[in-house]
Formats: sequence, C-alpha cells, structure tokens
Amino acid sequence: MSEDIETITLWRPVGPEELALIRDLDMRGFPPRLPDQPIFYPVLSQDYAVKIARDWNVPRSGSGFVTKFEVRKDYLADHAVQEAGGRAHLEYWIPAEEMDQFNAAIVGTIEVTKTFP
Repeated sequence: MSEDIETITLWRPVGPEELALIRDLDMRGFPPRLPDQPIFYPVLSQDYAVKIARDWNVPRSGSGFVTKFEVRKDYLADHAVQEAGGRAHLEYWIPAEEMDQFNAAIVGTIEVTKTFP
C-alpha cells in the first residue's frame, strides 16, 4: 500500500464477545453483523467510544473495550457522518452488507486503547 493513503481515525466500543471475534480476525477487521444489527457504527471520538464502552458494554456484558483504527478516507467519503443524540455523538452508519468493504478499507490493525473491567 502507498504511504500517502489518507485515513480517518475511528473508534469502536465493544464488549468481550466482539473483541474475541476481532482477535480471531488478527485485529484486522470486525465480524459480520448479527441479524438484529443492520448497522455497524464506528464513532468519531474516543470520548464517545469510552462513554458507550463504560456505560453500556460494562453493565450489559461485564466489561467494555475501546478500539481505535484507521479507515481510508476515500471509502468513508460515500458515508455521511450521523449525529446520534448530540453534537459530541458523531458516528458513521455502515450497512451490515458492507462489512467486507469496510474491513478492506481498514489500514493497519485495530488496537485496544481502553479497557473497562
């Protein structure tokens, strides 16, 4: 890959089950959505991801994690930023059927930046 690929840094709050699936993919992609998950929503700020991981994933599954990754800007250009309940809550809505294309647009690996036990 060329070194001059423009990327956007995104974050994704996940629970332990999704993190295990990401690890199964060698930290290079996200698993397919479940039937009741028509949208994949990576977020634009670490603070928003922390809030979801801490306030939603921990009570629901016992722990939460914040992941950080780079996505090609040209791929994201076809997707509008969505506001989810406030200006600080910005995310992309990636249709579940586009997960293969989204994963192909990830540059490098996904890293865990925060853990909430």
